[in-house]
Amino acid sequence: MTFLSILFALLIEQLKPLRADNPIYMQIQTLATKIEASFNAGKVKHGRLGWWIMVGLLTVPTALIHWLCLRFSPFAAFAWNVIIVYLTLGFRRYSHYFTSIQLALSSGDEEAARRFLAEWTHRDTSDMDVSEISRIAIERALIATHRNVFGVFFWFLMPVGPACAVMYRVAEYLARAWTEPEHMKNEEFGVYATKIFYWIDWIPARLTAAAFAVVGNFEDAVYSWRNYADRWKDEVVGIILSAGGGALGVRLGEPEEKAMVLQADASAVDVDSLELESQPGAEASPRALQSAVGLVWRALLLWMLLLLLLSFAIWI
Repeated sequence: MTFLSILFALLIEQLKPLRADNPIYMQIQTLATKIEASFNAGKVKHGRLGWWIMVGLLTVPTALIHWLCLRFSPFAAFAWNVIIVYLTLGFRRYSHYFTSIQLALSSGDEEAARRFLAEWTHRDTSDMDVSEISRIAIERALIATHRNVFGVFFWFLMPVGPACAVMYRVAEYLARAWTEPEHMKNEEFGVYATKIFYWIDWIPARLTAAAFAVVGNFEDAVYSWRNYADRWKDEVVGIILSAGGGALGVRLGEPEEKAMVLQADASAVDVDSLELESQPGAEASPRALQSAVGLVWRALLLWMLLLLLLSFAIWI
């Protein structure tokens, strides 16, 4: 049932992608804002309480409905699984930005590519060249694919799968919503949301990186993962981008600068005097965008194949 639930949800999403501004997501965002306004008193413990209330309000009803569907009919449980996977997956949710950037660069319209990237990332892209546009688009796509697809896959395979999938997506959203806005960056309220999502995402992130390595350039992916992942400020981002970049043969991110600062802090050496080994791979280019699409699709097929084999083994 798990394999078929994911398969049907993916097929439905290909026909009818769920918009990022759909009513369900808007209600969740409103609820998160209300909880933050009600519980944020400037302490980590308040953020912990708010996190558990938010997650509980969404996962407990999901688990209860799943249990009732199982008692009523396997077909009802299957339908509920498909609905939850469809709502939590986001394989096509942001792909239109990536596709638009790819088409714009292919036609030589750099200005349009900058505009699409700015809408997607909410950052200034006016001074970016083609290589930087391509690099950031690939980085954004790999991270979005992990958090909207592969992370959901992993938690959906857990007991009470629908509730776990909802928990993962809500935890991922709270880790952003309670830390990234300008007025929240120096607040302690979002510290707990960030820490707990780190552990929730610990195994899925490494499985995603492993999948990229298996379906891409394995040696370069593993080499980059082992030697460059810890140079990113965010460990999960470092793991996925180092492995993904190695699998594609493309240099992603700018981890060298952070590594130089860390080494300078540790040894009191002038940063300008440090020389670090460059990441393997070529600079990102419009052609690498197509390679990234192929990498994601192959990784998705790998996950589905493993899930099919697992389901077949359990059935036997």
